[in-house]
Amino acid sequence: MSTTTHDIPQGHVDFVGAGPGDPELLTLKAMRAFEMADVVMHDRLISDEILALAGKTARLVDVGKAGFGPSWKQSDIDALLVETALTGARVVRLKSGDPTVFGRLDEEIEAVEAAGVTWRIVPGLTAASAAVAGIGQSLTRRGRNSSVRFLTGHDMKGFADHDWAALARSGEVAAIYMGKKSARFVQGRLIMHGADRATPVTLVENASRPDQRVLATTLDKLPTDLAAAEMDGPALTLYGLAPRDAAQALTQLNKEFA
Repeated sequence: MSTTTHDIPQGHVDFVGAGPGDPELLTLKAMRAFEMADVVMHDRLISDEILALAGKTARLVDVGKAGFGPSWKQSDIDALLVETALTGARVVRLKSGDPTVFGRLDEEIEAVEAAGVTWRIVPGLTAASAAVAGIGQSLTRRGRNSSVRFLTGHDMKGFADHDWAALARSGEVAAIYMGKKSARFVQGRLIMHGADRATPVTLVENASRPDQRVLATTLDKLPTDLAAAEMDGPALTLYGLAPRDAAQALTQLNKEFA
């Protein structure tokens, strides 16, 4: 039972998108949810600057999940959400980017709904939007691509499979989330299905943050250049897009005004 009322009841969960990391990209609705929260259950990738905006009395709980690493079990997160809300607390379940994009949102909604807890979704800016803005490009362009794919590099079973034949066609664009560890797998699948080895690929690490880094490469050089770059922050892979010539200057300007 979702709610859209401004008077949020006790014992309620807001699923809030924290955006890509820049606190200025938070929505006003997200900020209002923050101000009313008794408990904020947040993901691993939420920046400290955003967590600092939570209400002074709010309790912060890290329920981070890491791909191929130590993580909270999803069932444990679901149980904690329900248990906390049933005490009468107003809970913000804070997710990086937008909660509706690779955020395991459905599982958590189903858990709180089954317990009779009210909920609502507060969307946020997804990482793909911030990353493509950081290289001065657009996800779609007339005459090039009329669609864009949002893909995950891995799922519960390991590296994720997709329609590689369709993606390998000239002019296709994809935003690949959690794609660093699967870079060689993605490269192999695309080349096997006929993709041009010279197709541009851009990785944006820490999109929208002061320490944002941009790696411009090609499908052919992707795994090699990625390994050499030693990216240890969250990175989004933009397949089929290269930075504009002014992207470096744009990144520097953003840092100066951060």
